[in-house]
Amino acid sequence: MKGSFFLGNKRFEVREIAPRALAQDEVRLRVMACGVCGTDVHIYHGEAGSADVTPPVVLGHEYAGVVEEVGAGVRGLAPGDAVAVDPNIYCGACVACRDGKKQFCAHLQALGVTRDGGFAQTSIAPAAQCFKLTKNLSFREGAMAEPLACCLHGIDAAGIRPGDTVCVVGGGAIGLLMVQLARLSGASCVLLSEPAELRRRVGLAVGADLAIDPLNDDLTARVRAASGKSGADVVIECVGNTAATRSAFEAAGFGATVVLFSVPSPTATVPLPLFDVYKKELNIRGSFINPDTHQRAVALLNNGRVDVKPLLTHTFGIDALEQAILTQMGGDSIKVMVLPHGE
Repeated sequence: MKGSFFLGNKRFEVREIAPRALAQDEVRLRVMACGVCGTDVHIYHGEAGSADVTPPVVLGHEYAGVVEEVGAGVRGLAPGDAVAVDPNIYCGACVACRDGKKQFCAHLQALGVTRDGGFAQTSIAPAAQCFKLTKNLSFREGAMAEPLACCLHGIDAAGIRPGDTVCVVGGGAIGLLMVQLARLSGASCVLLSEPAELRRRVGLAVGADLAIDPLNDDLTARVRAASGKSGADVVIECVGNTAATRSAFEAAGFGATVVLFSVPSPTATVPLPLFDVYKKELNIRGSFINPDTHQRAVALLNNGRVDVKPLLTHTFGIDALEQAILTQMGGDSIKVMVLPHGE
């Protein structure tokens, strides 16, 4: 079986993966689909992921596949089961883990970041990281469980109340998942700010009440008009650049919560509108990875409560990983999938 190894300096190489025996608590997966994430883009450019990356390593942490073999101590999984993988592995013993904040684990490991992940034809994962998918769900849809789980953590931080107006800034895959989760959380009006026409169109199809082009329209004025208030009750920023972050603060109304969800460059900064924070009584929240939300994400996908099919725009093989990453960076894509065994 083959995998695409990241060598650093924007270089990948397809290599044979040396087989090894499973530990008692591990499973061997035939990887069927793996999404390209913004974190993969950052790692490609030499920036930090959720944890330190040491090449050579197989990237890809949003993946789903079929169980091929289970370790001697594994219960509840069997060959033939379709599963999605939660990549984040916590030590359970550090101060953060014992304090109920395991996303800040001092010894965090992640499949596709610190351990070989899903941009390969086969993957070994702890059985505890695998969540069963229903047979009617495609593997491409199942691979969306990890980004959806991350979005759930952000939605929890947003604290949306039934009847709130929510503005999502950015209509990539994450933003379009947030649109759907905001609707499920009871928002009476969901607005999407996105300059790309394709993403605005898909945003309307998956539940946005209004899709605004911030380059050619006044986002703040449109939000105020749609809400009938001083601005949105919740703003969720899903882009990661300074212009989007500024617009998130401008669109926020009195007492609003602003969730800075995106993965920015580690050196990115933006001037904080201190008077607005004071006068509007803004709540500013961050959101990091997906502690204890993967089961909820899989349940939403298995039961058809979140529709990810319109988000899946491009597919590539593992021999075209750089092209897949570059395509994910472009505005004519939403979610790029790598299919290690082809269509």
